[in-house]
Amino acid sequence: MAQTIHLNSLRQKKAFIRVNCAAIPQTLLESELFGFEKGAFTGAHLKKPGKFELADGGTILLDEIGDLDISIQAKLLQVLQDGEFSRLGGDGNVAVDTRVITTTKNKLEESILEAGSEKIFFSELIS
Repeated sequence: MAQTIHLNSLRQKKAFIRVNCAAIPQTLLESELFGFEKGAFTGAHLKKPGKFELADGGTILLDEIGDLDISIQAKLLQVLQDGEFSRLGGDGNVAVDTRVITTTKNKLEESILEAGSEKIFFSELIS
């Protein structure tokens, strides 16, 4: 469904990036989504763009976002609200124009009612 939306939009000539958030360990998800700068951590010998940067102008599908860590939720909220983020180990912000499509097996409406600080994040996803 997400790819059909992408292919039938003005973004069809740009990238369609799919990320299965449940398949990536939470400790690695931030660097996968937002990239990192050279020297950000041991083994970061080169700057690496994240999935949001690769999807700039196109569409990113975040599959299974229901159980994301609060720190990842905060960065995703920044992208949803401001269209920018910072790479891991980066000083400045990276601006992107990316359509974000999310899926989850969780019922987000129920998550909003139960959530504390995640309430803003889940509310933004539904709107």
